[in-house]
Amino acid sequence: MAEKQNPRRLLSRVGRQISRVRQRVRPLRTTSVDQIVSPTLLVPTTTASSPGSTGRGFRPSRASQPSVRRMPDRAVHVDAAPDGVPRWIRTYGTAAWFLIGIVIVVGMVVFATARIQMVFIAVFLALVITSVLYPIVSGLARWMPRPLAVVISLLGSFLVIAGLLTYVVSSVVGQWATLADEFQDGMQTILDSTLTFLEEGPLPVHVTQAEIYDAINSAVAEGTRWVRENAGNIATEVLNNAGAVALVFMILALSLFLTVFFLARGEWMWLWFLNQLPAKNRPKAHLAATAGWYTFSGYARGTAIVAFADGVMAFVLLTIVGVPLAAPLAVLVFIGAFIPLIGAPLAMIIAGVVALAAGGFLDFVIVVLGIALIGQIEGHILQPLVMGKQVSLHPVIVAVGVTAGTFLAGLIGAIIAIPVLAVTWAVYAAIRQVDPPLKDLPKVDRRRLLEKDDEERTAERSVAAE
Repeated sequence: MAEKQNPRRLLSRVGRQISRVRQRVRPLRTTSVDQIVSPTLLVPTTTASSPGSTGRGFRPSRASQPSVRRMPDRAVHVDAAPDGVPRWIRTYGTAAWFLIGIVIVVGMVVFATARIQMVFIAVFLALVITSVLYPIVSGLARWMPRPLAVVISLLGSFLVIAGLLTYVVSSVVGQWATLADEFQDGMQTILDSTLTFLEEGPLPVHVTQAEIYDAINSAVAEGTRWVRENAGNIATEVLNNAGAVALVFMILALSLFLTVFFLARGEWMWLWFLNQLPAKNRPKAHLAATAGWYTFSGYARGTAIVAFADGVMAFVLLTIVGVPLAAPLAVLVFIGAFIPLIGAPLAMIIAGVVALAAGGFLDFVIVVLGIALIGQIEGHILQPLVMGKQVSLHPVIVAVGVTAGTFLAGLIGAIIAIPVLAVTWAVYAAIRQVDPPLKDLPKVDRRRLLEKDDEERTAERSVAAE
């Protein structure tokens, strides 16, 4: 007759078997979890050791057999590393170091660009000219060799610019004789009206014409004295800055040289650059560069077209009103369109002052309102129609970028700030992976936040009391 089996001994044997299974299937990586499901349900059963035995033993049921399941890495939750630093601090600390590295790289690029500012201006100007002339060159290259198309496009551009400058200079020279008298009469009228307002106007403080003339004469005398005393320094400064003219011609020559190669061999140069990169990085680099060039060329061509349209509308307006120097003022409006935010208002002020001096207050109002209307047509019709979605920056980004560019590099910084920001955003948008956007802001239960805050305070008080 068999002996009655001990249930405790059987349970201890099952526990040892489960421990061995856990040790065998434990993963080597610490980023995954093995779940050991081992129900301790033991089903009592009759022992079949001998036919006549009436003792009852225990054996594990099928449900008690251990099963192993590997959890995904994202399901692992580690509260703290062996050194005691929480995992969230490690994650955000690493991201902070990455951000610091990006800021350092951007700062080094800005510093290096500031050291070679003239070379950067030449390259930027060459890219602008290339973006404007590239469609023309590509169209002509269908009917003739590409180098010949480049030469014809550049010569045609020079002829157009030379014709515009000739027309502006000739208009100024032709109107200068009568313009001087009109300006003198207009400025005298403005000065007399201002003096009369200051002397007899509703202001609490009245200033006589004699006092104003004395202040003007004293200011002129002081300025004359300062010029005489600093005549030597002024001449030295002028001679020192005479090299700026040669520097401008050097920048223009370098930009022209680069433009010729960009138009004639630009695709081959970019292909050579891509071949220097690892094969796995070439598609993404080409995608980012294509997005950046598409944005930059769209901005440059769109700005040139919009500026030309503004200049034509300003010329028509000034000609209808009868303001002298309509052509030079239209060119000024054309140039001002390339400077975001501040270019158009400055051109409007200068044109308004000329209209006020030449035609009076009514012409001044008409010119100011007309140029303001041109600005509205530019912002709401021309830019969306010409540029489309190639350059879609928020007005806040435009304002901050222009201000920062002005502080960093003056007028040049204000001009290049927007295309640089637009290209940077286009490259980032091309290589990033976008998650589904939120339609509304996530809802936050404020009551739950307050309850959680109260719970934390209560826990702190209990710990302090202990």
